[in-house]
Amino acid sequence: MSAQILDGKVLAQKLQVELKAEVDMSRARTGKVPRFMNITIGQDPSAGSYGKSQKRAAEFIGIDYQFSNLSAHVSQKELIDHIHFLNDDVNVHGIMIHKPVPDGIDFQQAVNAITPKKDIEGMNIANLGRLMLGKTNIIPATPAAAMALLVSSGVDISGKDAVVVGRSEIVGKPIMLLLLEKNATVTVCHSGTSKAGRLADQVKKAEVLVVAMGKPGFIKGEWVRDGAIVIDVGINAVDGKIVGDVEFDGAAARASFITPVPGGVGPVTAVMLMKNGIETFKIQLQHP
Repeated sequence: MSAQILDGKVLAQKLQVELKAEVDMSRARTGKVPRFMNITIGQDPSAGSYGKSQKRAAEFIGIDYQFSNLSAHVSQKELIDHIHFLNDDVNVHGIMIHKPVPDGIDFQQAVNAITPKKDIEGMNIANLGRLMLGKTNIIPATPAAAMALLVSSGVDISGKDAVVVGRSEIVGKPIMLLLLEKNATVTVCHSGTSKAGRLADQVKKAEVLVVAMGKPGFIKGEWVRDGAIVIDVGINAVDGKIVGDVEFDGAAARASFITPVPGGVGPVTAVMLMKNGIETFKIQLQHP
């Protein structure tokens, strides 16, 4: 078996066209477009690949996307005061905080200061709680991108055995909830699974495998079940190259579908962030 590639660049372009049409319709109807602020602390995110991809996606879709630059020496209180200022600005519809943040800044505390209706990353505790209840359309962008690629395979995953490797608040736990919403039977693996020597056995049973560990090539190709769908969220720099958490060649020889790294989850992530922002924009149009 040779896997079909779930091409993130192609999916991202398709989604951008759909979101652009939505923003164009809103502009024609209301005269307004979404405006987002990316709070940066002592850094220039436009110099990084993710910041650039966000900016490009926003410009294509028709979103007013700006950086709000703060000093590297900003205090936690000053940062939260700035967030409150943006919360109160009716012309700002979405707020995010660029990562990583400097030492001394509590990222989660800062995110929780963002009003939930402007939290385009979906990381505010209120939005995470709504995600657990299945009551929100504001979903952390990376898990949302992984699910969009999974859906693009056209495979109905209801009842299938899904294994998530990694339990982070940013990816692993949200993707578990999203898979459950699709009626998959979900197992979550983590460092304890690996230490117990059970990781390979768990991976081998996965009809749907989502890996977000941050360890290059940690999941061996021979562990992958024949016909599995493999979503590799990992992004690791090795000898000047970007590679995933899954041994690609070995996995691709066994899987039915697989995401490449780079070019899989990454390109879709920036677009899903824009999708979240359009959702927060709509919420604020309905409830100023």
